[in-house]
Amino acid sequence: VQLQASGGGQVQAGESLKLSCVASRSLLPVAAMTWYRQAPGKQRELVARWLSGGSTITAGPVKGRFTISGDDAKSAVYLQMNSLKSEDTAVYYCNISTHSRQYWGQGTQVTVSS
Repeated sequence: VQLQASGGGQVQAGESLKLSCVASRSLLPVAAMTWYRQAPGKQRELVARWLSGGSTITAGPVKGRFTISGDDAKSAVYLQMNSLKSEDTAVYYCNISTHSRQYWGQGTQVTVSS
């Protein structure tokens, strides 16, 4: 199974991007779908998580600016990123977890210029 992440790019501060991540086949039943990011020289950190049932968790630094959504029937997760800041610059990774294992996408670069 492969997770295909897309939507990254280079934007100016204040602009928006939407990331997408889709599995190559159904991963039902999905337990959680998560976006992480890793900036140069820093550890990977959780950005937002979608849980089976539809509840979400959003990390403090992006709360109010980023919105995660998921479609478990399609084994797909999305991240709408608004009001981007230079500190959001990182490689963004998607992760989809079932009850028995987890899968990672290849990462998509987001670069925000101030």
